[in-house]
Amino acid sequence: MTDNVVTHTGPGHSPSTGEPRGFLRERLGFLGKVYAALGMGFYAAGNLAAAAFGDAGRQLSDPATWIVPAACAVYLGQWLLTRGPSRDRVTLLAIDATATILAAGLHSLMVFTSIPGELAGMSYTRALLLVTFGLLVRAVIVPSSAQRTLALGLVATVISATSSFVWYASQPPGSLSVLLHTVFTALWCLGAVVISTLASRVIYGLRCEVREAKRLGQYTLLEKIGEGGMGAVYRASHAMLRRPTAVKLLPLERAGAERVQRFEREVQLTSQLTHPNTISIFDYGRTPEGVFYYAMEYLDGVTLEQLVRMDGPQSSARVIHILRQIAASLSEAHGIGLVHRDIKPGNVILVAERGGARDVAKVVDFGLVKDLDEDNGLTAEGRITGTPHYLAPEVILSPKDVVPQSDLYSLGCVGYYLLTGQRVFEGNSVIEVCSHHLSTPPVPPEKRTEQPVHEGLSAILMMCLAKAPADRPASAEALVDMLDACQVALPWTSAQARAWWTLRGPALVAKAHRHDHAEDPAVNEVAEIVAAAAV
Repeated sequence: MTDNVVTHTGPGHSPSTGEPRGFLRERLGFLGKVYAALGMGFYAAGNLAAAAFGDAGRQLSDPATWIVPAACAVYLGQWLLTRGPSRDRVTLLAIDATATILAAGLHSLMVFTSIPGELAGMSYTRALLLVTFGLLVRAVIVPSSAQRTLALGLVATVISATSSFVWYASQPPGSLSVLLHTVFTALWCLGAVVISTLASRVIYGLRCEVREAKRLGQYTLLEKIGEGGMGAVYRASHAMLRRPTAVKLLPLERAGAERVQRFEREVQLTSQLTHPNTISIFDYGRTPEGVFYYAMEYLDGVTLEQLVRMDGPQSSARVIHILRQIAASLSEAHGIGLVHRDIKPGNVILVAERGGARDVAKVVDFGLVKDLDEDNGLTAEGRITGTPHYLAPEVILSPKDVVPQSDLYSLGCVGYYLLTGQRVFEGNSVIEVCSHHLSTPPVPPEKRTEQPVHEGLSAILMMCLAKAPADRPASAEALVDMLDACQVALPWTSAQARAWWTLRGPALVAKAHRHDHAEDPAVNEVAEIVAAAAV
């Protein structure tokens, strides 16, 4: 397994800027809009001020005033040219260099409108200010290495100094020599070059540190897509493989000895499972800073929690189809002595298609899995683990006495939620919910929903929700057989699944992603985690 962080420049990254092509394109377009807006804003303000003081005619006739709109047009052109998503890296860098040099050249032309004999005439001063302003704004907005910023700055300095030399050489001799005028211009521009180069070095360096912090082994973390009790999950890309990947990591602030053991154990146990309805584990390891992580298949779908919240209660046929897949996944786990212990709607992801099958349910998050053949001390006596609304009575009474039928009780709660849009038991506190699980008979699902409920499915759910494990289905495999019998009478066909995903799936997946991101504005949290480890 992978054990350390490696540096990699993946596809779509620029070796000269170290930035993804999409981000470079977005920054160049942003610079074009910002500069054009600022330039035209100041231009309009200057003309309004001139009009207020009765000097509008002279202002508009001054050739220097028309150079600003021309430079703004260059940056607007940069914005338009970067709007095409197909721009490659070389083209984007060429657009950047061309716009920077053209703008510097236009601004340098202002010196030719200076009043003869004045060292610091208005147009001369504006020329220098605009050249340096352009370099500084670019250094702040555009991701660029210090070397590239320095090179472009030196070109702008040569243009400005040359313009100054040519103009002063054409004027009558004054108190200062032509050479001294040129030196003053060059020194001013070089000062801006030094500052912009330092700015690029600092900003670019910080971005590089964040990117390196977001690399775990051969995986580069892209965005946070979820978080549970045992860690955060990020969408990621592999350095060489193109398969969609998700990476789960354990933040350092949670990395006590018990959690570290449980996290590593989760990977080892989950990696033994090969059922198509169970999340697949690709890889695992830890960074030199001590951050534990593992890579698994990326599922671009919705959790059952999101499905009901956004689409409402589901039909009996579809509920049977989904529960059958979850039960089959649990059957494999129970067969090798593993109990999930946290079956809930948020831990089952529904995707449109996998391997030719449609409407596929995937059981995820084995962070609380228990090995029935091993007493490792990771479940403390008296500590309730799991989600209260989906806990079996025996788990509440004695968390260490969990059995395979405990997962079937939780699965019954999940099916009840899918069918009715309501949890089996509600309460104002965890204690009240747990008390209901222990002593309150559940209300049959058909009495809590207006839509038709298949009689056989209702009977299965009520059996799963029995207080005593012995009164539930004997095993997950037995539950699969019971659901298969229902499915014969009420099938959820591939055509139905395809129609649902075509009509409603894309909008729900997009909405689910927006909801996750709205709850998680800090998608770069992983950089802070790894940086904290380094400290």
